[in-house]
Amino acid sequence: MQRLQFEMILRSRIVESAEALHRSGVSFATFATARCNQQFWELTEKGGFRIKAGVTPAQGIRDIFTNGHQYAFECATAMVIVLYKGVLDSILESEFNRIFADMLLYTWHYDSDLRIIQQQGSHKATSGDILYFNNPDVSSDKLEWKGENVVKLKEDLFYGHGIGILPAKGIIDSLNQHRRPEATVSAYLTNEMIYPDFIYLSQFAPQGNREDELSLDTFYHQEHSDRIHAVIGGRQYIRG
Repeated sequence: MQRLQFEMILRSRIVESAEALHRSGVSFATFATARCNQQFWELTEKGGFRIKAGVTPAQGIRDIFTNGHQYAFECATAMVIVLYKGVLDSILESEFNRIFADMLLYTWHYDSDLRIIQQQGSHKATSGDILYFNNPDVSSDKLEWKGENVVKLKEDLFYGHGIGILPAKGIIDSLNQHRRPEATVSAYLTNEMIYPDFIYLSQFAPQGNREDELSLDTFYHQEHSDRIHAVIGGRQYIRG
């Protein structure tokens, strides 16, 4: 029960982080044109960001959301940033800095303690899951638009870095604008979805976090055979 409550908290924080990154002023960029606030991060030769000595991972992640106009990166890096911020807002800051020390932000490179889980079945995705729209007929001079990683915010609403917050059709229409002239295949939502290991990360949550943040009038669950149905506020989650 406590682990399920933590999952609901972290999923909510991931959604909030995606919406906050959208508002932060960060820009889309290729690895060649990536930039960061070099008071907090070192820009690597490949266009990644490595946390500077004397700066905690928590400070570095928060600065992206505070001083977004100083940052530019591609969509996979954006997804990892959203996941880190969601976790930071859900566990003890001291534990975040400990388990994510020597942080490097670079495409889908992430610390092993994030423990990303990949599954098939994007039609079962819920708020806080990360999905991928593929664009197989992308133009050869627009390869940065060969696909879009997105955070699912709620039913048929997604955040994609460089595209914005749109329903699935909006994401697909945006990607289709970057196809080669003779393209015949539309962009589409793939079957993969990913999310962090909620059970593992729950051990780093503050004592009382789950009980304080989820009162009885905002959380309930019912078991139906092997499925769990949970509601937090206006969001519904089904696991099975």
